Parts: sequence; structure tokens; C-alpha cells
Amino acid sequence: MGCHSIWTILLFLLGSTSTVAQGIQKSISGRSGRPNTAVGLYDNDDDYEWTTWFNVDHPGGKGDYEKLNVIHFYYRARVCDVPRALEARTTEWIPARSTGERVHADPALGFWCINAEQAEGKNCSNYAVRFLCARDNPSEVEVIWGPWSDWSLCPAQCDQVATQHRSRTCQSNSKQCNGQAVEARYCQGPPCPGCNLQCVMGRVNAECDGCMCQDHTVLGSVRSAGGLPAPGVAVLRAGPSPKLYTITDHNGHFQIPGICPDGNTTLMIKLHNHTPYKVIVPQSTDRTSVLILKLERAKKLYVLKNPENKARREGQTAAFCCKVNGSPEPDQYEWFHNGTLLDRRRYHFDETLVLKNLSLDQMGEYYCRASNDNGAIKSKPAMLTVIGKNEPSCNAKPDSHLMRLPHDCFQKETNSFYYDVGRCPISTCTGKLDNGIRCKDSVSYCCGISNMEEKEIKCQGYLLPMMIVTQCGCKTCVETKAIVRGRAIAADTGEPMRFGHIYMDGTRVSRTGYKGTFSIQVPKDTQRLVLTFVDNMQKFVNTTKVLPFNTKGGAVFHEIKLLRKKPAVTISSRETNKLNLGEVEGQDPIAEIEIPPNTFYKENGEVFMGNVKASVTFLDPRDVSTAAAAQSDLNFIGDEGDTLPLRTYGMFSVDFRDEEGGEPLNAGEVKVRLDAAQVKMPEHLKTMKLWSLNPDTGLWEEEGQFHAEKKQRGKREERTFLIGNMEIRERRLFNLDVPENRRCYVKVRAFRSERFMQSEQTEGVVVTLINMEPTPGFSTNPRAWGRFDSVITGPNGACLPAFCDEQKADAYSAYVMANLGGEELEAVASSPKLNSNSIGVPQPYLNKLNYRRTDHDDPRIKKTAFSMNVVKPISNTAEANGPVYSFDKLKECEEAPFSAAHFRFSRVEGDRYDYNTVPFNEDDPMSWTEDYLSWWPKPMEYRACYIKVKLNSAHELNVRSRNMGGTHPKTVGQLYGIRDTRSIRDMDQSSISAVCLEFKCSGMLYDQDRVDRTLVKVIPQGNCKRDSVNSMLQEYLVNHLPLAVNNDTNEFTMLAPLDPLGHNYGIYTVTDQDPRTAKEIALGRCFDGTSDGTSRVMKSNDGVALTFTCGDKEVTRQNVFQQMQNSLGQATAGSARQGRGNRKQRGGSTAPSSRKRSTRNPYQRAQTVG
Repeated sequence: MGCHSIWTILLFLLGSTSTVAQGIQKSISGRSGRPNTAVGLYDNDDDYEWTTWFNVDHPGGKGDYEKLNVIHFYYRARVCDVPRALEARTTEWIPARSTGERVHADPALGFWCINAEQAEGKNCSNYAVRFLCARDNPSEVEVIWGPWSDWSLCPAQCDQVATQHRSRTCQSNSKQCNGQAVEARYCQGPPCPGCNLQCVMGRVNAECDGCMCQDHTVLGSVRSAGGLPAPGVAVLRAGPSPKLYTITDHNGHFQIPGICPDGNTTLMIKLHNHTPYKVIVPQSTDRTSVLILKLERAKKLYVLKNPENKARREGQTAAFCCKVNGSPEPDQYEWFHNGTLLDRRRYHFDETLVLKNLSLDQMGEYYCRASNDNGAIKSKPAMLTVIGKNEPSCNAKPDSHLMRLPHDCFQKETNSFYYDVGRCPISTCTGKLDNGIRCKDSVSYCCGISNMEEKEIKCQGYLLPMMIVTQCGCKTCVETKAIVRGRAIAADTGEPMRFGHIYMDGTRVSRTGYKGTFSIQVPKDTQRLVLTFVDNMQKFVNTTKVLPFNTKGGAVFHEIKLLRKKPAVTISSRETNKLNLGEVEGQDPIAEIEIPPNTFYKENGEVFMGNVKASVTFLDPRDVSTAAAAQSDLNFIGDEGDTLPLRTYGMFSVDFRDEEGGEPLNAGEVKVRLDAAQVKMPEHLKTMKLWSLNPDTGLWEEEGQFHAEKKQRGKREERTFLIGNMEIRERRLFNLDVPENRRCYVKVRAFRSERFMQSEQTEGVVVTLINMEPTPGFSTNPRAWGRFDSVITGPNGACLPAFCDEQKADAYSAYVMANLGGEELEAVASSPKLNSNSIGVPQPYLNKLNYRRTDHDDPRIKKTAFSMNVVKPISNTAEANGPVYSFDKLKECEEAPFSAAHFRFSRVEGDRYDYNTVPFNEDDPMSWTEDYLSWWPKPMEYRACYIKVKLNSAHELNVRSRNMGGTHPKTVGQLYGIRDTRSIRDMDQSSISAVCLEFKCSGMLYDQDRVDRTLVKVIPQGNCKRDSVNSMLQEYLVNHLPLAVNNDTNEFTMLAPLDPLGHNYGIYTVTDQDPRTAKEIALGRCFDGTSDGTSRVMKSNDGVALTFTCGDKEVTRQNVFQQMQNSLGQATAGSARQGRGNRKQRGGSTAPSSRKRSTRNPYQRAQTVG
């Protein structure tokens, strides 16, 4: 049979698909007609067989191209080099000839359908093809062909692409020829007039925006961030006007015909939630270029640097800077003043805003908003203070500040134990700044003490020296360092995470100790401290926490609760696996994870076939105790760039590993099925989403949506489930959350004692609020928490975010607690009856808030938290004055006066009193002054010293340390300060008590010129006699002269040691950048009687320095807490004198006076240089 007759018969084969035989390139219009029979077409039917169906492209871009060379690339072993025929059908099993579409087919080239050739408004169908190949040797070609003819003329119009052909004749008379009888290729029409584009390779395309090489095809394979095939990826030509070429198929493959491999064509690869990827088609002479691409997860925009507060005078220049990171990087910055967008044409800003020739109306808040294709983010606002040219930048008159006096210094004139020593406001000022444009001022200026005077207060039998602030001024700010410390422990048993790693921004910054403790110095300019705790022993889930810290400096303590990792179960990767999410016994799971078969992948993208060790740890919010172990701070960035809150229905951490090698595994197309019955607020069903945690930013990012699906359970019960799909890639912590817009703020203050005085507010307290589910009657479960927030108290307390409702007072409730250095503070009592004055909230609003301390119904429960209804306040009523503020009133909450309503916590202190001759507020570094009598001689290096005293007495007694200058000529005989502390009775021996008494450490004074050995007197109250002195301490003092005289056996006198001795001496010394931290650590060691331990229980017989025996008769003199009274009348006692010459003003240029204090009179007055 001749070759040409065979081609004619093979045009269409009988069957359901269109078939084209070897050697013919044919256009098929899809017209109906009687098909030809395929019987007897070949030498022997057993010599040929059909391949499987191939579908390597879809009709995105220009059309559907099922080309033989592409199929060869992906499936070389499954198709022959020279097919005899091909069949084509759609993926819906419709033959190509029956679709009504214009298509092209040639077994030598393949099958293709061009969208531009179809009817208007229609594109090609998605086609699959198969080929007819010889059984024995599909690649064998017998060379019995005649020569090729010339190529036919190219029929293409200008700037168009068409096909030209050539043919050859089979010269065998006895055997059919193998190979192609007809060959086709693309050809380019002449360029259209007006296009000046020059191509190094190929021809200009029809749009005159690129070059086309008809003989070249780009093949690509794209994988997502987790290494899985990435279907639906858009492949575009990069440039000012991107052009879509095609979209990847279900295997992540794509092909683009006609692109020239000249090294000048750039492709843009784009996939949702992934960083756009640009790749240049490399130079090549081959007909096919292959690109293997792996995308990276898109990095959401994240603020690295917020604009800083500035104080300027009228007419000066201020610059605000905003640095935002992301992938892709932000392509636009906007700046706002008091919420109003600034005009770019006027200010010409980008990430920096420069304000020149400032006027008073430019005061206010400034923030930036950065955006890109993936979203936007807003910075924190910065405050610009503009001061008139001739106005003082700091108020010279000090604010009132009441200092408590010793228990034997009651002032009859004011009927109180308090004296107004004054203090300077905590604020920035202008200083001596030039008009340079800078993001951060080279020198920061703050309001501080400019002048002090000494007064003498009459006490019982002595005069007490006191320094009074008389004038404030603009000074150089004291540089501070922020410290975060704490311990990482198991949420269930308190077991410490020993020697775990702590990461920040992907870099290891610290480790936990044997007891789980850690300490980290917060890097300068850190805006949001995000730490990830990783357990090397794999006992605990990797935990990411956003830890509040004191931006003014100092240490903040955090207890990190860790979830214990769920024991792994073995599952088969070849089967469907379901894992429940729910930890509350007796209740249905909240959700389940369904993992289809063959879903697991290795990190290189290879499909994993084997057994998997699967550990899924679920944090169930129905268990209220799990709130402390929740990760991050449940915030996300909204479309407009605002930081918004989430309400959780559960978090789960996944860990999939190869059972044999332990290699981590990814999983694609995992299904999460959430039981809708567990969502008690119907409106949440529509807004529920899947989220994953970004461990670098601590923010939650959307992974997917849910859709409702009904499922039959049993014969009658039908339940609704929310179904969501996700991939488990490099992130392993997920969340079932809904955005919540009913928001408020709750005002809380912390105090040093139950007197709740404004001057005794405590900063650096971590206040935490846990939002509970709405109460019964609001169609919800009352035994679940939804969110938590922690805030650090400042000089004006703290404002905690909370969910609230204005329709029902009892809709939302919350628990509030406070912690300082690991110590839980006490809330104000709510029983036997509410005292609104003590709680800080007036009636009847207090009843509406339903305030209850945790021991309200059971006095055995700790007193360290309270519950409340979070009721949104009614505007224009007394409720608008706190303690609950609507979410748009944050500034009013933060700046609320002390008289405004607020909730209160107080420290549970023993009988303790501290007095410093030179006042210093441990919460305000600017209150430190360069004075020889300062208790802390060097800011940001605080050294705390304690001595442990044992008392053989049936009663708890007060013990005083009186601290004076000992060897320094400027301070000898002069008072540094007094410490009074009451002893604590031994838990096992009722006739013994002990006290850890602070004294002023020896060392350099502020000028760092020479040391002073502090003269310390330890004086027990009442009839006591010194029994013994620690032998090692006594030996040290004898060997380090001079030796203090100790003739009075009722007390003990020493020149304090310069060395940090330790528990063997009964002396405990700790140096830290925060005074509270130094004292707390030293106290913990002293209580424990060790040099490296800590205890809150006094161990009376361990690590003792001094022992006294006291008479049986209890001292009748009132102790300090019995004598303290709350009458706070204006203090008038004492006479104002000129200050001392041994004091140098910090930031000033005046040299100290040469006049010295008398070594005989510790209260001699000296002149102050102002």
C-alpha cells in the first residue's frame, strides 16, 4: 500500500476521538461527517499500540499546545520518537472533531489549538492526546526516504505567526517507511510598519513588544515554598506592562512556545502568598530551554523601625523615618498627620518625612503607611511637640511627689509620715539641636533635675537630711537598656525547659539555664520583641512569644508556659488519616485534620511513601488553664495596614517525620474539618479562617477560608462542618480564628502598697487580660477563653485591649492579673462587700462591671486576679471616664488623670521601708543625680547588697541598716540612707526568725575617682544582744582594714566589703542594669541561703552572717506598718537651706564647690550650686 493512500485513510479513525496519522499536518474544523474505518490500516495490527493519554498544557495564554517534543521531555519512556498516528479529545471525553473548534494535528509535531482562531468570546477546550507507536522498536527509522522539498511560502501577515511545510517521498516499494513524511514549522510574517524593535534572534512579535523564535520552546516546572508542585502559577513577561503567557498545570508544569533564548527575555512567576520570582531565559542554541523554579513564601510587610517622638522649637526642622521590610518590598509610602493623609506633592516624602520651618499647628501624631501588592501596614504613631521660640521646653517648677518618712519621723505639722520632695516631669525637651535632617537625634534631651536643696527633718532624737527638688531643666537623657528575663517551664507540671535555644529573627540569641531561666538584653531600636523557644529534647512544642518590655529601660520578668508535645502516632502515607483536635475530656473534638493518601512530601519535593510519625498538639481554649501557653499575641495586619485582634477557637502544632530517618515531612492539600456546633457565636461561622504563625514577626497570616458542608451522623442527626484546606510546609503552627471588631481598653494601675497613692505607682508590672467567651444567654460556651493580652505598666498605668459589647453588659467577661518579677500582685478584695473607693471604680458602674476577686466565693483561692464584665461605656455619661474605654479612645485611656476610674493591684510586701537621702525613682532613670550621697552611684549599673541576720526570738522584729560614708573624704559620716525590714518567722522553728537586710554596697562613687567603704550599722529593734558573727565574714573584715569598732553588743558595725562575697559569708551581692532585678535576685539568694539559688521561703539557718538573741518581751513600739497613716496633708516641716557643695548637677558645667562636709556632723548643711 502506498504511503499517500495510507495518509488519506488515516485522517480520521473510527471511535470517540479525532485521529491523525503519521506525516500529515491537518487543520480540523470539527464538522460532522461520516468517519472512515480504521480496519486494515497497518501491516499488522499487533505491530502497533496506543500510548496513555497526555495533557501537558491547558488553554491559558495563547491556547492549548500538546506538543510532541514537550511530551518527550516529561515522559520520554512512554512515547516513541516517531508516532504513526495521534488521537485527541477534551478532558470531558469529547472528540476534537466534535467540539466545533479549529484545531491542528500532526503526529510528528503534536496537537495544538489557538485561542485567537476560535469564535469571538470563546477559548480552546482543554485537550489530551495519545500516540500510536510501534511495539518492538518505536525509535527505529529506516532511511529509505527521498530528499525533503523546499519549505512552502510563509502565509503569515505582518507581525503574525503562521506555519510553513515541507515534504518527502517514501522510496520503498516493499516496506512502509517509518518517520515523518511532512514537517511543519512556525514562520514569522514581515514586521508591520512603525515598529523599530530590533531582534538579535528571531522576529518581532505582532505587538512589537518582544522577539519571537518559532523553533524554540520554554519548558518549566514550578514548586511552592514547601517543595510541592505549584498549579495555577501565572507566568508573565516581566516589564512595565506584564503580559500573561500561560498558567501552570496541576503538576506545576508550563510551556511557552516562541520565546527567544537570547538572554533578553525575563519571565515573572507569580503565585498567591508567594514572592514574585523573576527569571531570565538563558542564551541557548537548543530548540528547548528548561527552567526548574522554586518559589519562596511571601513575607508580609513588617515595620522594622517606627518614627520616633521629637521635640522641636518653632522654625526648626524635624524628620520622621519609617522602615518597612517585606517580600516584595513596599512600593509606596504615605504619611499621616493626626489621621489626615499628607500631600505628597508638597512634602515630597518616601520612607522619610521632612518638616521644615515648623509651626505650632504641626504639633500632633505622625505615622506612615507602607503598601505593596500583598497588602499594607501602618507604623506606630510618633508625637511631635512644637515649642514656641521663647518658651521654656521644660516646666521649671517641679511636680509634687510625696516621699514616705521613717517610722520614727511622724510630722505633727502635716499629721502624716510623708514629705513633698518634688520631681521633674517625665517628658522630652528640645535641648541644643541643630536643623540637621536625621531619623534619630544624635543626643536625646529629657526634663530632669536642675537644682536641689537640702532640708533637715526632725525625727525622734535625730535630724534626717533630705534633698528637695527645687528646679527642673532640659538635660541630656540617661541612656537606658531594656532587659527581658524570666523562665520557660511546662504549662502542666512546671518542669523547666533546660538548655533550650532562644531565637530572634531566625538567629539564636540566648539559651535557658538548668532551671529554665533566661535573660536577654533587648537590641536597640527594637519595636516588637518576638522570641521563639526551641526545646532540644523535643519534649515541648516550639513556642513563639511576643514579649512586652519597658522601652524606657529596666528589666521585665516573663514566665513562659510551654505546651508538652503530643506523643507521636504512626500513620501510613498511603492511606487516609484523620487526627482529632480537642483535649477536653467528655467533650467532642473541636475539629479534625484529614490527610489524604500520598500527600506527604520530602523537603526536596519528592513524594514520600512510607510510615509517618505524626504528632499534633492542640491548645484547646475550652480549658481555661491553657491561655498562658498560647503562642504569639493573636494579632494580624488588616488590608489597610492596621494591627487587628483575633479570637481563637484553638491552635495546633504539627510535626510529621519519616519513621525511619526522622526527616521532617511536608503535607499538601490537608483538610481541616471544624465542628460548627463548637462555634457558639453564629456570626463567627462566616468569618472563620485558617491562620499560620510567622515566627519572625509573631503575627498571624491567613492560610485559607472555610466553607460549610453538611454531614449525616447516624440515621437522624445531621451536623454542619466548616471545611478548610491548607498545606503544611515550613510553618508548623496553625490557628482557627475569627477577626473581632468589638474592642475596648481597660485601665489598670499597680501600686507598691494598699494605700494606692499616686506617688506609689509601680512601673514595669506585666498586666495580663484573658478574654472569656460570652456568658450563657449570649448563645455561647462560658468555659472557654478567646484571647489574651499583656501590657507593661508605665508612669500612668496600662491600657489593656479587650473584647466588649454595648448591647449586653454580661456579653464578654475577662480575667485580669498582674506580675512583677515573678511575684503575683494582689487585686482589691470584693468581699464581704465592694468598696468602690479601694477598687478605684465608682458606683453604680462598678456593679454593672460585676467586679469579683478570685477569692470572692472561696477564701482559699489566691487573691491575685479579678474577673469583670467588659461593658462598652455609654458616651456622654460617667462611664466615659473609665475604667473601660472604646477602642478609638486609646489616647484618652493612656493619658487619663489619676482621678479617672481604674482597676488596681498592689504588691504584697512585708514590713519594709527604704529611705534615700538623695531621692531616686527606680522607674525613672532621669531622677538620678550626680551626687556623692546617691544610693546608686552609677546609672545602668545597679549593685544590690544584702546581709542575712538570724534572730533568736519568739517574735518577728524590725531590723534597721543605717548606711553612712565610711572612707571617702566627701561622704565620711554622712547618711546615704536607711533600710527597715521586719524579720520572717521560721516555718519549722517558732522561736527563730530571720531577715535579709539591704545595705549600701561599697565601691566607687559617681565621679569614679575613689572607693568608699560604706559604714553599715545593723540594729535590731528592742532588747537584743549579738551572739555571733560569721567566722568567714569576721576574718575577711579583719584582713581588709580599716576595721570598724564594735563595742556595742546591741548592734553590729562594719565597713562593707568591696568584694561580692557570697552565702558562706552571709553576704549577697548582685549587679544588674535594673535596680529591681538586682535586688530581687539578691533577695532570692539570701532567702535560699545560697549563691546561685532562689527561694520565696526564708531558710533561717542557711547562709547567715549575724545572729542576735532578743528578749522574750515583745517590743511595744509600733512597727512601720502600724504607724503608717493615710493622711497626706501638705508637708511644711523642715527649713529650706542652700544645698551642698559636694553635689554636681548632671548635664551641667558647674564644678563642685571646694567646701567639704564636717566629718563630725553628718547633717551639716552645704551650699548647692544651681
